[in-house]
Amino acid sequence: MERSVAQNLVDNLRIVFSENFPGEPLIVRSPGRVNIIGEHTDYNEGFVLPAAIDKAAYIAIALRDDDEIHLVANDLNKKFSTSLSALQPSSENSWPNYILGVVAQFVKKGVTIRGFNAVLISDVPIGAGLSSSAAVECATTFALNELLQTGFDRMTMIKMAQKAEHEYAGVLCGIMDQFASMMGKKDHVIKLDCRSLEYEYVPFSLEGLKILLLNTNVKHSLASSEYNTRRKECETAVEWIRENGNDIHSLRNATEEMLDQYVLPKDPLIDKRSRFVVQEIDRLLTGCLDLQHGELNALGEKMFATHEGLSKMYGVSCKELDWLVDKVRNNESVIGARMMGGGFGGCTINLVREEAIDPLVDVLKPLYEQEMNLPLTHYVVSIENGTEIIKK
Repeated sequence: MERSVAQNLVDNLRIVFSENFPGEPLIVRSPGRVNIIGEHTDYNEGFVLPAAIDKAAYIAIALRDDDEIHLVANDLNKKFSTSLSALQPSSENSWPNYILGVVAQFVKKGVTIRGFNAVLISDVPIGAGLSSSAAVECATTFALNELLQTGFDRMTMIKMAQKAEHEYAGVLCGIMDQFASMMGKKDHVIKLDCRSLEYEYVPFSLEGLKILLLNTNVKHSLASSEYNTRRKECETAVEWIRENGNDIHSLRNATEEMLDQYVLPKDPLIDKRSRFVVQEIDRLLTGCLDLQHGELNALGEKMFATHEGLSKMYGVSCKELDWLVDKVRNNESVIGARMMGGGFGGCTINLVREEAIDPLVDVLKPLYEQEMNLPLTHYVVSIENGTEIIKK
């Protein structure tokens, strides 16, 4: 991690806290995440391959002797106050809900909770698909668990943070974002089974390579409605396979032979959607073997294949994402690239030779801005540990 960047954030956080509140706070860091491969597999009970990154949310927090909650969002230059007796989602501001939703989870578990003062600061870009909200939820959960001495394990805290997002932010997210933020391990990706929640760390040594995220700066309104449609299409494919005596409960256990037999003849579009998922689960499993053998080029090829599938088969890409992947496809300094996240905007994730990053961005930036009439922003990230207390 770039200690200077992280240290500057923490120093700033301490200053802002002391300007607003008395006492010495506990400081917790919780990172954003990337997902190397395995997209739209989570709700199909497949696997994902996320990693925590060196951009994170930091919370400075100290308990009070009353039931008041006072929050400062430093990056937004905003403040918010409420009390435990009036705990409910804020309709005026969305940002406090990621913290208040966590408080509600402690209350639901019967924890005797006290009011607190907190300052939030983050360098996880908002709206770039790096799970800035999960970072805030996990930081808050971890900090309150420590201060209240509740002794919850990380898996319990992951589920609490996920529920906070469901119930207070109103987003029915899967568990990957909170899991990666809480459980990240430096220089490793997490092979997470979305059905059993079993996981293993897979070494991800990027010698001479860096992860470059290129942000399209676009979010098409299709995202949420199409997400629900894709879930339904996958469920329909499973129903058709089950009707023919195959005891499967998700696309996790479907094969392409089953799709050939029971889905393709009925509906070529649903076949295309479900076939992408079956192929993507296989790509992830073989991609983990590539990593274990140190074959990053083979993993990179699978990333390109994933993008092709997300664009042509699953139909969740957009012209801006496709443009960015097409422009690096034949660049020998780019090992792999694909769109990342739900789709219709956000970032592409690229594995790029370190020395080639600046020249690549210098070429792409003016071309993209001219072609798309949008700014192109970029972030270079490395793989870091998950949620942790910042010692002095």
